Amino acid sequence: MYIYKVGVVGAGAMGAEIAQVVTFSGLPVILKDVDDARVQHGMDTIRKIYQRRVDKGKLSAEDMQAKLALVSGTTTYEPFREVDLVIEAVSEQADLKHQVLRDLDRVCPASSIVASNTSSISISELGATTQRPHKVIGMHFFYPAHVMKLVEVIPGLDTAEETVSDVVAFAESLRKLPIRVNECPGFLVNRLLMPYLNEAALCLQEGVATAPAMDQAMTAFGLPMGPCTLVDTLGFDICHDVVVILNQAYGHRMQPAAIWQAMYDKGRWGIKRGAGFYLYGERAGQPDTDLEGILRTTRSSSKSPRPFSIHRLLLPMVNEAVLCLQEHISSAADIDLAMLAGLGFPQDKQGILHYADQIGLDVVLQELTTLAQHYGERFWPAPLLRRKVGAGHLGVKAKRGFFDYP
Repeated sequence: MYIYKVGVVGAGAMGAEIAQVVTFSGLPVILKDVDDARVQHGMDTIRKIYQRRVDKGKLSAEDMQAKLALVSGTTTYEPFREVDLVIEAVSEQADLKHQVLRDLDRVCPASSIVASNTSSISISELGATTQRPHKVIGMHFFYPAHVMKLVEVIPGLDTAEETVSDVVAFAESLRKLPIRVNECPGFLVNRLLMPYLNEAALCLQEGVATAPAMDQAMTAFGLPMGPCTLVDTLGFDICHDVVVILNQAYGHRMQPAAIWQAMYDKGRWGIKRGAGFYLYGERAGQPDTDLEGILRTTRSSSKSPRPFSIHRLLLPMVNEAVLCLQEHISSAADIDLAMLAGLGFPQDKQGILHYADQIGLDVVLQELTTLAQHYGERFWPAPLLRRKVGAGHLGVKAKRGFFDYP
């Protein structure tokens, strides 16, 4: 199926950036939101992205105008009668997304693909709200969408293989890196990311490390930003919603640190609110008595706290990646590609499973076992990891682990 025209519902940061990416590929886009002010804000976001390209000499002013002419704004669904693909990018609220998909189902041609940019809501559930579940699919872009290359393509239980192929080809036409992710709560990247972020929050609560110390340690490891800065950038509100969904799905393994709810309730949602793990704007660099109060309230301690180690943050990601591989959520190669392109995992380490192979799967198993004895079952090693070690597939040193090393 060739896609000639695209619709985007939701003119917020993600929706506007997705629309910009589509126009950059040369396709016309209809951008919808509930009122003219929000639509205009989305159009302004697109213009600013293109203007930055012009200012850097990467695009001519004439080309910018030609690209801008490809996007039109609307507050109704009427123009969606002509789209071949529509991408829903509204707030991460299940009821709202269900309603949007029902509205689109009524208006869009029967041949149209309906994709959701959801980061955690079930695609099968969304598809069931329509009369075209075979044409409903997840197409999860990463923020900022005009920069990040990764797109998770998530089929639901009833999604047709033709729909998957069409969306993969479309993502490639946008110069993105699509990876197929079989449906599970949190999909792939968020499922791997949240245990890492949650462990950083627990370290902060226990007092074993400060936010700046953890951020510095993880950037020294090679990540583009540390866990606390990343949460502030993504937004506590978004992270909070994902944490709740993952906890409901996976139970104790994803039990959120108390600080998530406390920060959410205080409105400390990160950079966009001027306060998260850090203070921003005029308050940057000032003493943060509010955060100190939250930490006192949520303070938790383990029996004889252990010194901070980056492996306390990294190994939950390794373990979750092994579980995803075990459950056939994605291939080992795609899991590592997702970590590189979606989270900025260090290129020299080649991805989370390659990193496990490099340090030795026996070492990973031993460290996870020690952490599980100290902190509980959230560190309980994945069965596949135990089988690998038992079979002597120890990684690079054995020339075979999650990958082969001739």
